[in-house]
Amino acid sequence: MKRITGVVRMALALAVIPAAAGAQEGGDSGAFVIRRGNDTVAVESFRRSAGEVSGELGVKNAVRVVYTLRTGGAQTVTGVEMRAWAPGAADTMPPLQHVTVAWAGDSAMVVIEGGGQRMAQAVRGATGAVPIVNPSAVVIEQVLMRARQAHADSVAVPVFVIGSTQVVQSTVVFHGDSATLTIGPVVHAAVDRAGRLMGATIPSQNLVITRTATASAALAPPDYAAPAGAPYTAEEVRVPHPAGFRLAGTLTLPRERRGRIPAVVTLTGSGAQDRDEAIPGVAGYRPFRQVADTLGRRGIAVLRMDDRGFGASEGNGAAATTRDFATDAQAAVAYLRSRPEIDPARIALVGHSEGGIIAPIVAAADPRVRAVVLMAGTSRSGRRILEYQIRFPLDRDSSLTAAQRDSAYRAGWAEVDSLGARMPWLPYFIGYDPLPTARRVRQPVLIVQGGTDRQVTPDQASELEAAIRGAGNRDVTMRVFPQMNHLFIHDPDGMPAGYGRLPNRRVEPEVLGVIADWLAAKLR
Repeated sequence: MKRITGVVRMALALAVIPAAAGAQEGGDSGAFVIRRGNDTVAVESFRRSAGEVSGELGVKNAVRVVYTLRTGGAQTVTGVEMRAWAPGAADTMPPLQHVTVAWAGDSAMVVIEGGGQRMAQAVRGATGAVPIVNPSAVVIEQVLMRARQAHADSVAVPVFVIGSTQVVQSTVVFHGDSATLTIGPVVHAAVDRAGRLMGATIPSQNLVITRTATASAALAPPDYAAPAGAPYTAEEVRVPHPAGFRLAGTLTLPRERRGRIPAVVTLTGSGAQDRDEAIPGVAGYRPFRQVADTLGRRGIAVLRMDDRGFGASEGNGAAATTRDFATDAQAAVAYLRSRPEIDPARIALVGHSEGGIIAPIVAAADPRVRAVVLMAGTSRSGRRILEYQIRFPLDRDSSLTAAQRDSAYRAGWAEVDSLGARMPWLPYFIGYDPLPTARRVRQPVLIVQGGTDRQVTPDQASELEAAIRGAGNRDVTMRVFPQMNHLFIHDPDGMPAGYGRLPNRRVEPEVLGVIADWLAAKLR
């Protein structure tokens, strides 16, 4: 599982370094570019005027947010309106989320709408608090400007994350033209006399924010073309869904073909994903592009798609469950069977993480599917998986007391419950047991698993194998790769927080080789 948080709770830390000119008369405008190393992970353009800050934030392969903050005296925030879309989605499409925040007395009233759901909640004790929208650098600047109004070297500024009901105190300590801001991670910022953010670094996240005059460094669109000299082509396709929308994808086809050829459908993990299954903050990680390249060189076509409601795909992903995403995979299989180049009897599925839950659902319902590859597929209910994901980091933190661990564990589940109230996917995932479906899979199955996976534990691979074999399917192969994490990258620690700091961020060739050899044999 990759992430369960909604768009407004997206965890992406911020960092920056110096720059920039003074504020314009009567207002201010500009942009922030957020980078990790040479990789630009987000760009935010903004304009300040009397009583208002408006802006647009684009997070690479994740989300595009358009927002307005209404401001009052002493740089307080008096209201928020925010809409979020998938990257590339037009403003005319329904947003994934529409959020409003308004103050009434000492409370902030938050309304979050999306996917046919509406949640309203009161954040009590929010007088003067700044609502946090991650990863907005403009909001960080708002906290700094609010603190400057106190004319003191050390200032506490109340904040709350949109989607949470808890107000906490951030601390800003000024050192002349610099400041240290503790707001979750520690931010080292360069500021001017008004508190404007000139640049910053967040060492724990290895990120840099640079202030520029314009957003000319805007994020480039993803490149899904075949690499130069590849023995296959890459075709942009639209896959019709029985519900009336279309899914966008890339179909790679070997250039040399004798008759109809075998094909694979790739299935992404949890959270809105593009067709390459890229992860914000893990520069260069595009596993399904690697899979398509590897198989394309072996004479196998690959169809990879943006998740519904994400990227260039239509549909409402915010209202969908794992079972709904399985119908998207079924639509992809049906599309391939309609293509004259593809052998309809030789279509396989490759699912990663939640895709490893979806693939058995599709295969169990469709005996014509030829083979199934499960990459870090689960054998346990979502509740058991989340219990581990919440508990494990706390248990290994020696700085916490037993009482602090228990408190943090309860807070983690409280957040899950809050998300589940407005996200249909989450309660379905929590309650779903994948083993009964896995036992109904009769096709050949390859199970691959990372030995240091901290998201789907390695012992689940053997549990899956035992369940499928125990139901009578003898064509089951399992490979556990030591020292590899959930992303199938060499990583002795395996903790998701460290993914972005790994020196290599590509699926290991050993894993790709095992998958390609197995599929080539089963799709002959």
